[in-house]
Amino acid sequence: MAEVLATMVVRPLVSMVKEKASSYLLDQYQVMEGLEKQHEFLKRKLPAILDVIADAEEQRHPREKGRRLGWRGMGNKSRMILQELDVLIAEMNAFRFKFRPEAPVPINYLRQNSADIIDDPMKIASRSRDGEKKKVIKTLPDEASNLVYNDPEIKKHFQLRLWVCVSDNFDVDSLAERIVKENGCQVSGNSALDKLQNAISGKRYLLVLDDVWNRDEAHKWEKLKSYLQHGGSGSSVLTTTRDQAVAQLMMGTTKGSYGLESLGEKFIEEIVKSKAFSSKQEKDWPRELVNLVGDVAKRCAGSPLAATALGSVLSTKTTVREWKDVLRRKKICDDRNGILPVLKLSYNCLPSHMRQCFAFCAMFPKDYEIDVEILIQLWMANGFIPEQQEEEHPEISGKNIFIELASRSFFQDVKGIPFEFNDTKVSRVTCKIHDLMHDVALDSMGKECAAIAAQPSKSEDFPHSARHLLLSVNEPEKFLNAFLEKRTSVIQTLICEEDVDEDLQHLSKYSYARALRIKGGSTSWMMLESELPENISILYHLQTLNLSYCQSLKRLPKGMKYMTALRHFYTHGCPKLKSMPGDLRHLTSLQTLTCFVVGAGSGCSKVGELGRLNNLGGQLELRQLENVREADAYAANLRNKEKLARLTLTWTGGDKETQNSDKEVLEGLKPHDGLKVPRIYS
Repeated sequence: MAEVLATMVVRPLVSMVKEKASSYLLDQYQVMEGLEKQHEFLKRKLPAILDVIADAEEQRHPREKGRRLGWRGMGNKSRMILQELDVLIAEMNAFRFKFRPEAPVPINYLRQNSADIIDDPMKIASRSRDGEKKKVIKTLPDEASNLVYNDPEIKKHFQLRLWVCVSDNFDVDSLAERIVKENGCQVSGNSALDKLQNAISGKRYLLVLDDVWNRDEAHKWEKLKSYLQHGGSGSSVLTTTRDQAVAQLMMGTTKGSYGLESLGEKFIEEIVKSKAFSSKQEKDWPRELVNLVGDVAKRCAGSPLAATALGSVLSTKTTVREWKDVLRRKKICDDRNGILPVLKLSYNCLPSHMRQCFAFCAMFPKDYEIDVEILIQLWMANGFIPEQQEEEHPEISGKNIFIELASRSFFQDVKGIPFEFNDTKVSRVTCKIHDLMHDVALDSMGKECAAIAAQPSKSEDFPHSARHLLLSVNEPEKFLNAFLEKRTSVIQTLICEEDVDEDLQHLSKYSYARALRIKGGSTSWMMLESELPENISILYHLQTLNLSYCQSLKRLPKGMKYMTALRHFYTHGCPKLKSMPGDLRHLTSLQTLTCFVVGAGSGCSKVGELGRLNNLGGQLELRQLENVREADAYAANLRNKEKLARLTLTWTGGDKETQNSDKEVLEGLKPHDGLKVPRIYS
């Protein structure tokens, strides 16, 4: 594993050091007088260092696990170098050196179309299961025997359909909460189990408990079952598992289980071909390689996921010798490890930056629904997307990385999820990760990524080395404040899934932070103190800040103008926010600003500050427009912000005098002709 970590962590970081030093310090800024020799020295030495790393990579061989810490130490030092370079850049800005930034673009293409991510293996597998599907249906009540779960007719038979992925954590309370929450059940109750009981009471429901692993705690299943018995007549619970003992435990005295057979070899071969020869027409497939597909299929243990992974690996191999080299590997699939070796092989064959992008996803829990646009923003914020010599925008590079990983089944269930924003129906692209693929990411990242769903019982249980942290515990701010009281944080990515009721303290210890999401639920009115702490503005490296639905938030820090790395700033759903801090025109990297509130007093930003934010795209709401004057409206320059797709203009009051000028303000705020969704409220 050490050699994997060497390429996944050290190589990309050193490469970034080279790119950042050369592009930021050497190319994008004027060389300071007297430093020409140092300039040439860096130009000569950094590529040489990278060549040494490349040579070491070619000669690497398996090392003991203890080496992992050594590699991570090198990775940490490399990150420190990057931080120092960023400080240098900030100082150069202070001296007004000329900077030629790359203009970012929004990733609206992900919202517009996800059809280019084709899931052929799933279609092939589905086609092969028609016979087995009928047998599974027979295990349901007789009246449901002619229905298929995903068939539209199922809605006519079952009043309620529920689906939840269980995996290896069969905690009854959290499972009940997830069943209610993830299926959008709007019910009340004193506990999660009470809510579940109320949700199904008297209704004929179908509940799918997917991928159950826990075989040792039968009393938990009995407890859950006692609440599930309140449904209407004809209700069904369908459980999927890879463990026969689990099937026996959950089956009890009810109808028998059905053991799903491995996928037929014919269909496995079809999947392998679809991936191995994806870039060619069938008539152009090399005959000598097609003749080896049968041997490849035999190594996939009847698994469509293994066939997809192995086919993707072979897509980069063009000779018979290369294919046979892959087939000679003893541990492609074996009885002890199943298909996991194939998935690791597929991961190891990725380019280093793609390995880093995927391994980062270990911070999400299993079966987590990932917002693809946010994921790409997180990759960018952490510097995982390499700079392109062709000047391709990093958002487009991120999209291409995602599509490539999805095509190799590192991501699955890619779909557009509709939702409403300011009464406008829009969609976001989401995906999930197969639990075995998730194991591959966890194995690669070790303790650098962590998803914490319960308060650690003792300090040693906290992942002190975690750089990317997702918290779904109650009162996450107390958890973080206590942890950082006597420690220095190395956290780069922090996502709080539960409501933050109090201030995050020790913000100066978040100096490594690149992405921060503070969550506020739409039903709570006590998400944050009325003011965001002023010292959050010292997080100079932060690129993504999500404060959406923090409904008690009244004021933003005055020093936000110094957060010049900020690209994505989410402020919608904050009804008590009355103004924006002054000089926001300095945040020229911003490409997402979901809500701009026009204040009436001095010291706050006027709408004209938007004039210099030429890269704004996606959705934008302008609130309290009664405080805008005609000259400011024209200065906002919305006409030239062609990446804006949805614009909402809101007047919340004003006297007769201001109302008379509304027509002029509206004319001044006229957007470009290609705007998709304009809305006006007064």
